[in-house]
Amino acid sequence: MALEAAGRDIIRLSVGEPDFDTPAHIKQAAIEAIQAGATKYTALDGTGGLKAAIQQKFEHENHLSYPLDQILVSNGAKQSCFNLCLSLLDQGDEAIIPAPYWVSYPEMVRMAEAEPVFVKTTAASGFLMQPAQLAAAITPATRLLILNSPGNPTGAVYPREALEALGDVLREHPKIVVMSDEIYEHIQWASGPFTSFAEANPALFDRTLTINGVSKAYAMTGWRVGYAAGPKELIRAMAAIQSQSTTNACSISQAAATAALNGDKSSVQKMCTEFKARHDSVQPLIDAIDGVRCAPGDGAFYLFVDIKDALKHKGLSDDIVFCEGLLEETGVALVPGTAFGAPGYVRISFAASLEILKDAIARIRRFAES
Repeated sequence: MALEAAGRDIIRLSVGEPDFDTPAHIKQAAIEAIQAGATKYTALDGTGGLKAAIQQKFEHENHLSYPLDQILVSNGAKQSCFNLCLSLLDQGDEAIIPAPYWVSYPEMVRMAEAEPVFVKTTAASGFLMQPAQLAAAITPATRLLILNSPGNPTGAVYPREALEALGDVLREHPKIVVMSDEIYEHIQWASGPFTSFAEANPALFDRTLTINGVSKAYAMTGWRVGYAAGPKELIRAMAAIQSQSTTNACSISQAAATAALNGDKSSVQKMCTEFKARHDSVQPLIDAIDGVRCAPGDGAFYLFVDIKDALKHKGLSDDIVFCEGLLEETGVALVPGTAFGAPGYVRISFAASLEILKDAIARIRRFAES
């Protein structure tokens, strides 16, 4: 921000949000809600219209059936995750988190006075946690497993058979709850259809908390609407925490989210098609940079890039120093892999035009190879 304020030409490939505008019919629904006076408090757990839309979404897209009292609308999927951690975890509990991971997961666990337990995944396994790894990480203190598919920062997508294999392990440990963060559900191009964890593992339905929202699929990051569905007692506890923090999500944003879930989905597919086209264009360009390895992803809008050889070539100590130098010398902003529990990597967001992306990659190449 400071460099931009100073007039520098900065390309920010560090931002985790779509670069598209919110579809017009969604914005119109918000305008109409304002004009109709829908500017007051709503029910704590969400408007009836939005909860019904979420219920239908789960039924039609994921083949999951939730009564309305098992659905909670929050101020973004991030709050849903936070509510769960505070509701479920106590001091001495452990939460298993595959690494690389979204930066907030471990801190949410720690704020609940529990301990994150990291399971390292690799590019060779497609950044997917293997059943044997999960089994080895479980202890008597394990209370929660956090899954994110499609994943941030890697773009990894768990296919149905992989979810089923993890479920086989978890069936032997009835005290473990699964938090399945599926916020990137509609931004994926894996070979098979997207499968929700609860859909793949009906035997674990009663201890799975499914989290989603409208931020990524509908380009609505600023509207702050997420939702969770799961066991009644857990949803009730999450609602109690929310009642003492933010209460309901914005009434106008909820009207817009209702229109998003109930309305035309062509914009969602159009955005996904464009993200895939960008991925297919820029991934081989990044992988061709000397000292850099970039495995393809199956979803989201990130590439997770191995820069260990580039660090050796340039004599740099770590990925943080690499990103600092890259920004200062070339004006390209990336996120160091250390933030995601994966030193020696960087995350590149391709939520930008192809022209901007190619310019950024050329700058990264000059820096990495110099």
